[in-house]
Amino acid sequence: MKNLSTAAISVLDLAKVADGKSLADTYAHSKHLAQHVEKLGYTRFWLAEHHNIEGIASAATSILIGYIAEHTTSIRVGSGGIMLPNHSPMIIAEQFGTLESLYPGRIDLGLGRAPGSDQQTMRAIRGRNASHENDFGDLIEELKYCFAPAEPGQKIKAIPGNGINVPMYILGSSLYSAQLAARLGLPYAFAGHFAPAMMMQAFDVYRSMYTPTKEHPQPYVMMGVPVVAADTDEKAKFLSTSIQQAFLGIIKGNRKLNSPPVDDMDKLWTPAEREHVQSMLGMLVTGNAKTVREKLDKFIEATQADELIITSDTYYPEDRLRSYELIAQARAL
Repeated sequence: MKNLSTAAISVLDLAKVADGKSLADTYAHSKHLAQHVEKLGYTRFWLAEHHNIEGIASAATSILIGYIAEHTTSIRVGSGGIMLPNHSPMIIAEQFGTLESLYPGRIDLGLGRAPGSDQQTMRAIRGRNASHENDFGDLIEELKYCFAPAEPGQKIKAIPGNGINVPMYILGSSLYSAQLAARLGLPYAFAGHFAPAMMMQAFDVYRSMYTPTKEHPQPYVMMGVPVVAADTDEKAKFLSTSIQQAFLGIIKGNRKLNSPPVDDMDKLWTPAEREHVQSMLGMLVTGNAKTVREKLDKFIEATQADELIITSDTYYPEDRLRSYELIAQARAL
């Protein structure tokens, strides 16, 4: 039976900028976190592409992946994800072909189709291509062609890229992404850390429609989960209010720097806002190591997930390090 001891555990880092801290502070903490979880036995460390969002500093995702890979030795490092419609597939092949050449056997390429920002920013990122909507599946096929060995007489090549094996993963929060991952025979990561509503249905669709491939003969399910672990259940619940404030800012259109935890969220949100935030954070797990183990075991039993991609966005860096440490301890209980 699958449980926290059998599932792989990994990290999704949003490179969140805390109030009163600099971008350099944020990147240094991401580095320290990656080194910390590497020692704890986590499988991979992913960074997410976001743009024009105050408080999230991972816009230049491939550059940060190189920075983290340079300061670690064994943990896999990659994107969770690259928003492929924002980019030319050839450019992504060149970037990740370069990363894989520098850090062989350690680079992952998670792919999503959302803009990673608002529509106006999306148009600024995509420039003249903003009005031309490309099918996500077609873009992935083009990207796979860029990574394939060059054919005789091929005029345009991704260098580096052609002939380089970079594992791909499909990210999403809908049935479309589940169907696409199944059709392509790729691992599927669901964004349960912010949009869990369709997760169970998406996993059923993915598994039922899965097309085996040589690289992935069986479906592989990855589940995004927000977790805040602390030495006591009460402290974990308190620390999680920083995450709740961030989501409250999203629904109010007031994105801001990562905020310190508070004693009473009811002073900050209306009942309707509370319900909205709690629906987005329906999978939020808080507690001490024992409590976290019990709650995550229930999620894994229900979903049969092969791997957890864990976010733990506390305000204070030391609490975040401790949270991932306790999650690793929970796995050993």
